[in-house]
Amino acid sequence: MKLLKRILLFASAIVFTYVLVLYGTYLTLPTHNVTATHFDTLIVLGCPAKTDGTPSPEQRERVLESVRQYKAGIAPHIIMTGAAAHNQYVEADVMTKLAESEGVPAEAITEEPQAHDTIQNIYYSAKLMHENGWTSAEIISSPSHLPRAALIANTLNIDQPTMSIDWRTHPAHWPPEYSLWHRFHLYTGEARDCLYLRFHGFPNSKYLPNPFMN
Repeated sequence: MKLLKRILLFASAIVFTYVLVLYGTYLTLPTHNVTATHFDTLIVLGCPAKTDGTPSPEQRERVLESVRQYKAGIAPHIIMTGAAAHNQYVEADVMTKLAESEGVPAEAITEEPQAHDTIQNIYYSAKLMHENGWTSAEIISSPSHLPRAALIANTLNIDQPTMSIDWRTHPAHWPPEYSLWHRFHLYTGEARDCLYLRFHGFPNSKYLPNPFMN
């Protein structure tokens, strides 16, 4: 009986330590590299549309938050980033149409239709910024997604200094149709991914070249 208690105590300690490291790493990731409150552009990170081409819940909330930030004067431009990564609908195009229907003028929106994941979202958006002479951005996404996006933005500035930008993250609202369990599941998945990336780094690619993996 004593042995069983010791095993359970040891297992509980391991689980507690893992959870502490997992969420400790996740919650201490940087949220910005500047203290600015106004930016050259907003970057809305892509999210798959529904199979009928209408905005999915997270996609909708990301865009609506960018509309609020645009109308509040946080930035005069919006980059909508995302390819047809998960179905036939280009995420940037679906998001642009929603933003325009909410009163954002077409000339304020730049579509980035190449990115197939978050790394490419950040890379291609930074590329567009440099082409337009913009140096700072507020990055908008779902709350659970932003720590990983911040890790990517920070790594891009280090690994590709010619592509570096000033940035901060800003969370969209959670879709009201998402349950607490659904949100917890998304947070846990992102925390696990961030923990792995903090210890192992990103795969070597043209977007985030890793000299240690050449």
